[in-house]
Amino acid sequence: MNEIKIGVQLFTLRDYIKNYEDTDKTFDFLKNELGVDVVQISAIGDFEVEKQAELVKKYGFDVCVTHKPWDRIINDTDRLIDEHILIGCKQIGLGCMPDEFRTDLAAVRRFVALANEAGKKMKAKGLTFAYHNHALEFARLEDGRTIMDVLIEETDPEVFFFIPDTYWIHMGGVNEADYLRKLKGRIKVCHFKDWKVTLGENVGSITELGCGNLDLDACYAACVDAGVSYIVYEQDINFAVDPLTSTAVSYKNLKQIHERNQ
Repeated sequence: MNEIKIGVQLFTLRDYIKNYEDTDKTFDFLKNELGVDVVQISAIGDFEVEKQAELVKKYGFDVCVTHKPWDRIINDTDRLIDEHILIGCKQIGLGCMPDEFRTDLAAVRRFVALANEAGKKMKAKGLTFAYHNHALEFARLEDGRTIMDVLIEETDPEVFFFIPDTYWIHMGGVNEADYLRKLKGRIKVCHFKDWKVTLGENVGSITELGCGNLDLDACYAACVDAGVSYIVYEQDINFAVDPLTSTAVSYKNLKQIHERNQ
């Protein structure tokens, strides 16, 4: 069985990591109150990467992936690689493709070509590129395929990986667990995000892990089958109380999912 590590995507706590001092406090909360060992660094404040590395080392975090701007990924690749080496992170992630690449098949293929090229540079330095999906990638193109189909079929599997998101896969209209298995061998990090049906309404929204309707145990089993190394909790909005409390609830429930699926 593939051994999976669990952690927290820091975008969830973006309002608490805007500077060095606040990030230090937040890292202390994650490590010493919740027992978190793995983080994804996203939306961190604009302070020196050397200071970020200092905090990562101080708390002994395993940085599984990041989200970085597209412009830096393609135009500042070498320096971005050096920054990731400094924080001990081996995967550079993109949160979403820019709008210009979502218009038609030709546009998606332009994105694929640029991402493959950046991925090759990263691979040469021992890193990998990874793409995080939303629901928009399940839109159909003129040839009948979805954007995700093109990303899977036309990118180089040696240099282009995925950061699938359970909530957004669900919102894209496909089964989460089945789709994770479809990405077997191309996922190092998976985002666990829950979806809750609103009482009395035929709608749903993001919620704390274990408080919604997604079968996260089935997703966990699929992650094992797909060779996933990390599962991280993420929540963008709809916090039950505040992001810190929501993180505590979700991480506790993620640990329980992890433990009962060993």
